[in-house]
Amino acid sequence: MKFAIIKERKSPPDRRVVFSPETLAEARKRFPKAEFVVESSDIRVFSDEAYAKLGFEVTDDVSDADVMIGVKEVPVEHLIPNKKYFYFSHTIKKQPYNRKLLLAMLEKNIEMYDHETIVKQSGARLIGFGRYAGLVGAYNGFRALGLRDKLFNLPKVETLADLNEVKAELDKITVPNIKILLTGTGKVAYGAKEILDHLGIKEVSDALYLTSEFTEPVYVMADVMEYAKRSDGKVGNKWEFYKDPSGYESNFMPYAKTTDYFIAGHFYGNNAPYLFTREDAKHQNFRINLVADISCDIDGPVASTIRPSTIANPFYGYNPQTEKEVPFDAKDAITVMAVDNLPCELPKDASEGFGETFVEHVIPAFFNNDEKGILKRAKITTEDGKLTERFSYLQDYVDGEV
Repeated sequence: MKFAIIKERKSPPDRRVVFSPETLAEARKRFPKAEFVVESSDIRVFSDEAYAKLGFEVTDDVSDADVMIGVKEVPVEHLIPNKKYFYFSHTIKKQPYNRKLLLAMLEKNIEMYDHETIVKQSGARLIGFGRYAGLVGAYNGFRALGLRDKLFNLPKVETLADLNEVKAELDKITVPNIKILLTGTGKVAYGAKEILDHLGIKEVSDALYLTSEFTEPVYVMADVMEYAKRSDGKVGNKWEFYKDPSGYESNFMPYAKTTDYFIAGHFYGNNAPYLFTREDAKHQNFRINLVADISCDIDGPVASTIRPSTIANPFYGYNPQTEKEVPFDAKDAITVMAVDNLPCELPKDASEGFGETFVEHVIPAFFNNDEKGILKRAKITTEDGKLTERFSYLQDYVDGEV
């Protein structure tokens, strides 16, 4: 079976790739029946020469490969019919801007496997860039704090070579006496936690965080059952919440009244209660003045996230009283970092980490009859132009009824 590492063609350019040269060499060693070819690219973080040096064919034509592996959406005109594709399609939530892409894959009889749908039997994600989103997002929040309050001047992550350089820059700063809330318990949240722990910020219990002030910077890591509660007053259950959050309401305000810097690293599901609303943010005791919204759901659970920001201009301000955007350092504004493609700032580390998990979980499925059901669960569209049963809920989206 022949696998192609395809060129990223989405704009703005993305320098990430699923496999670094070294990880691809490891895949070749582990799976001798697999053949790997690399489509030439002048933008990816690893050069064509780096792949060629390890003996891989680098070419402008990969149309003879069976499996196409990329990161971001493939432009419709570059889709090759009757192939297997892996990339983030951003279609499984019925995103209107990518409906044409899903239609094109069906028309071209493409078997689509979305990185987001590569999951365990339990539904837990197996691969992704979440850790790197968390790392960069938390760092960017501290960068905003330093610039806004004229405390320190951290460089942009994209100007640094790798995670080691990121951490070396953090070693130069002193964090003021602030209270930091981190929501979530997944890869994103643990990526952010890595930054907090590297800075030596003390982690405290939920009870202490909500009731005490400190003489040093501290943080708390809050799971969903801490910031959401059952509407009927009974004890909540997070698995019940994940299945159906409709009987729950926000319990976020106790945190908002005692937090300075909020890192949103949680996953937000459909019909879940918002963490805080625009009205909540108007409250005189609402203390949060800095938000690193790594989840980045626009006009959603974090009311101050009114638009995504960009790597070029990562910060803006939200005035809670007018509900309007203002400069990020404006008086009484909530400073917002809501970059929606954070791992792009750390392309080398992100690519290396992603490739290792892809080799571990996905490539074996092609050579062991998919014994763990990885490919079966991940497959969205079939070779005869239909949706798989697991993704049949997308039919009204395909039909244009959404």
